Amino acid sequence: MKLFIIEGKGKIESIKKYLGGDYQVFATAGHVRDLPTKNLGVQITNNFEPVYEIMPDKKNIVNDLVKLAKKAETIYIATDPDREGEAIAYHISYILNINPNEKVRVAFNSIDKETINKALQEPRNIDLDLVNAQQARRVLDRLVGYKISPIICKKIKPNLSAGRVQSAALKMIVEREKEIQNFKPEEYWNLNVELEKNGAKPNFKALLNTKNNEKIKINNNDEMQEVLKELDNKDFVVTNVKKSVTKSKPKPPFTTSTMQQDAANKLNFTLKKTTQVAQNLYEGIEVKGEGKVALVTYIRTDSTRVSEGAMIKAKEYIVKNFGEDYAPKKFNIYKSKDAAQDAHEAIRPIDLNRTPDSLKDKIDNDLYKLYKLIYNRFLASQMTEAQYNSVSVDISCDNYGFKVSGKTPKFLGYTTVYVDTTKENEVKLPVLENGDKLKSTNFLPEQKFTKPEPRYTEATIVDAMEAKGIGRPATYAATINVLLSRYCTKDGKSIVPTETAFQVMEFLDKNFAKTININFTAQMETALDEIAEGKREWHALINGFYNKFIPQLKNAGASVVEAKVTDVICDKCGANMVEREGKFGKFLACPNFPKCKNIKNIEKEKPVEVITDIVCEKCGCKMIEKQGKFGKFLGCSNYPTCNNIQKVLPKNIDPNKVVVCDKCGANMILKQGKYGYFYACPNYPTCQNIVKITKEKNSES
Repeated sequence: MKLFIIEGKGKIESIKKYLGGDYQVFATAGHVRDLPTKNLGVQITNNFEPVYEIMPDKKNIVNDLVKLAKKAETIYIATDPDREGEAIAYHISYILNINPNEKVRVAFNSIDKETINKALQEPRNIDLDLVNAQQARRVLDRLVGYKISPIICKKIKPNLSAGRVQSAALKMIVEREKEIQNFKPEEYWNLNVELEKNGAKPNFKALLNTKNNEKIKINNNDEMQEVLKELDNKDFVVTNVKKSVTKSKPKPPFTTSTMQQDAANKLNFTLKKTTQVAQNLYEGIEVKGEGKVALVTYIRTDSTRVSEGAMIKAKEYIVKNFGEDYAPKKFNIYKSKDAAQDAHEAIRPIDLNRTPDSLKDKIDNDLYKLYKLIYNRFLASQMTEAQYNSVSVDISCDNYGFKVSGKTPKFLGYTTVYVDTTKENEVKLPVLENGDKLKSTNFLPEQKFTKPEPRYTEATIVDAMEAKGIGRPATYAATINVLLSRYCTKDGKSIVPTETAFQVMEFLDKNFAKTININFTAQMETALDEIAEGKREWHALINGFYNKFIPQLKNAGASVVEAKVTDVICDKCGANMVEREGKFGKFLACPNFPKCKNIKNIEKEKPVEVITDIVCEKCGCKMIEKQGKFGKFLGCSNYPTCNNIQKVLPKNIDPNKVVVCDKCGANMILKQGKYGYFYACPNYPTCQNIVKITKEKNSES
């Protein structure tokens, strides 16, 4: 028996299809050996050596693995092809007492027969440089997290955490929010004019651009009115028409971050959802009539590189299905960002013949949508440029200059399968030549105000993290999920930092500015890359960091976070009490602690009760709208004599509306279920008819 060890259980069935009957496929479900959760697990006085242990929830898995390994004649460790996977492979080899220099490691970027068989023919030793890079990251993050987190929990509130990458990302979010809060909008005006040529259709708009050949800025309505007076009844003349053919290049195939951004923008997927759906596409999904099939290559990558074999197959597919004109003479090769590890190919479909349309009715809709996005992006990346007939027209009126430009498709190229924007800039213009006189039909002044940079969304914060070198493909989603669970909320798609986020960042900026900052985090990522490449020794990196970290820890431990002073007077010593937060929420404490240990609960404002015109059907008194544990309700004003209560219905529901069952004719009953209100037939279960109630936008529920 040959033992083939992988990480994810979801891949077992997909991989079994391509291995012979003498293979046993075993999944570890991720890490099996790690740093302990209850203590630091790093021997600071012993050159920062980590102390690993079998994870408590993986002991049974490890026992089963050891038993299988004893029976196996050959063992292959086929964990994921990244640093994390290499580290897991190393720990498996340690548990099974396998020398890491033995050729037991197989790695592949896609789950298909050709790739797996090729990997089996080329087993290698475990790459200890990659293991050390992951180990250095783990130790570094453990030191930062385990040393800083207890301090902020003590100084600010319990159940908080800090991290080298996490806190740097939070810093970006908080700083953007401060910029928004401090932003002062400035007024400005735009002016469009509707023009026509000899009554020919269509009319078109031109934008005011210059005055006396210099860029014009209109600051207020008075200035706009002066401009309109000068333009009134004046002739408009075409002064320059520039026609050209412009080209648009396709974008590279997806990396992890660009896939996450596109899925957020085009599919409205969260990072968490994109990560899970992509993982399923990589590991394999149930396809009706075929069993489990893997559809895309490895989904944690920062590289835009594509193998030559994949480019050749893509060109053949494009020529066959679109024609020679859609396939470039030379392959489109894309340069990865300087900080990219470039360990894997870009994300692409395994087989272009397995089109999204061929799977539409065979797989879950979310899987289909993300697969189609990945498929089309890769296919487009290997196609020719799109071409447009572009025109730019300059128009003068007295000493003012207007401009209009537009483009229409000439050759679709890659846009046949993938369009970057939802609508191309197509402006229909009449035939215009230099010297043509135009007539103005309408002036369209528009008041505007400058706006601050928008809040980050999940998509834009990942883009910013990648641009600044913070984190790596495998960490983006996990980092954002932690921030959303502890420090931020969401307003639509926008990420909004809470008050706690501001408090934490103020504390970290004051005490750990050398550690929790964007440049340091990016520099550490580069240093970890150098360890992975065998160019740097990991113990020396950690030692250099820790020597600078110790003074920060000492200063932070002695510092005190300024508490909010209230108007409440301590009834024991007369001091103004301060607001603090503990395990059970906010409370008032005397600032003279420990001399005075007086504390008080913060009195919560009682919710406003509104008397309504609704009459109690039991006693005839008016009902009062109240706020309870489960939301608003109506209670009788004659309470406690009358205990009658009623639910507050959404605005779009009329309690007096009569709905007749279209199956048996009975008057239906209004009910509330898990997903909202609905009408149900009273003759259930003989008649099981229900009528759903569609929610109105912005209605109360």
